[in-house]
Amino acid sequence: MKIIFSQKCLEYWQSNHPESPDRVKRTFELLKEKNFEFLEPEPCSEKDLLLVHEKSYVETIKNGEFYDSDTPNLPGIFDYARLSVGSAIKAMKIALEGEKAFSLMRPPGHHAGRNGKALYAPSLGFCYFNNVAIATRMALNSVKKVAIIDIDCHHGNGTQDIFLGDKRVLYISLHLDDFYPGTGKKSEKNCINFPLPIGVDEKTYFENFILTLIEVKKFNPDLIAVSAGFDGHKNDPLTMGGLGLDENSFRKIGEVIAGLKKTSFAVLEGGYGKEFPESVHQFLIGYSKE
Repeated sequence: MKIIFSQKCLEYWQSNHPESPDRVKRTFELLKEKNFEFLEPEPCSEKDLLLVHEKSYVETIKNGEFYDSDTPNLPGIFDYARLSVGSAIKAMKIALEGEKAFSLMRPPGHHAGRNGKALYAPSLGFCYFNNVAIATRMALNSVKKVAIIDIDCHHGNGTQDIFLGDKRVLYISLHLDDFYPGTGKKSEKNCINFPLPIGVDEKTYFENFILTLIEVKKFNPDLIAVSAGFDGHKNDPLTMGGLGLDENSFRKIGEVIAGLKKTSFAVLEGGYGKEFPESVHQFLIGYSKE
C-alpha cells in the first residue's frame, strides 16, 4: 500500500473552515507512526485538467476570478489543486502497475463538474478540480472500463456530471438523501445512486453497500477508483450523524472493496471529525488485504 502525500497541501487554509489542513496533517502523522510508505506527488498539467473540465472553468480558477460561498478563493489555490489532481493520477498509475495506492491530499474533488458547480448544486463544496474523475479519464487510455465507488456522505454530483452516459464508466454513490448538494436522488444511465435517509444505521448502510457490489460485478471493470470520504462517521460534525458508521465500519468497507479482487486505487474526499484519522487508518487496513 502506497500513500501519496505532500506537505504542500497543508500550506493553504481559511480560518474556521472545516476543510482544514489539520485533518490531513493528523492523518499523515498517524499513518507515518503506523509505518505506511509515502510517495510525493507532482502537479498535473493544465492539459490534464481539460480531460474533464471546460477550459473557461479552468481559467477562472487559474486567474482567481471566482467566488464561491464555501470554496475559498485563496492565493495559490490553482497550484494546490493541481497537486491534488497529480496525486490522484499517481495513485492510479501505481494501481495499474499492480499495487494499491491512496491519495491523502486536499483539496477534495468529487463536487467539481465540467464547468464547476454541477447538477444545480448551490456551491463547489470545497472542490476545485475533480481529482478522481481526471485520474479515471486518464486511466481509460490504458483500460476499457472503470468503476468509481463513492463512499462520501455527500453525493458526488461533479463526478456524475462528468461521466453521465459514458458506457466505459460505472459511477456508484451511497450518500445521504435530502442533504448537500441535493442531487443523486435516483439512478440515471451509468450512474447508480443509493440515497439513504438521515438517521440510517450501519446495518442498513451495508445492506445497500452489498447491492453496489452486484452492480460492480455485472459491470466487470478493469479498474476501480474509490472516492474515499469519511464524513459518513456518526460523529462527523458536518453531516448530522453521517451514515451511522464508525471506524470499524470503514475497515469493513475497505475489506469489501478488496474482496472484489480488482485493480484499484483510492482518493481522499471528505471527513471532518476527530475520528477522521483513525477512520482512514482502518479503511486502509481493510483495503490493503489480499
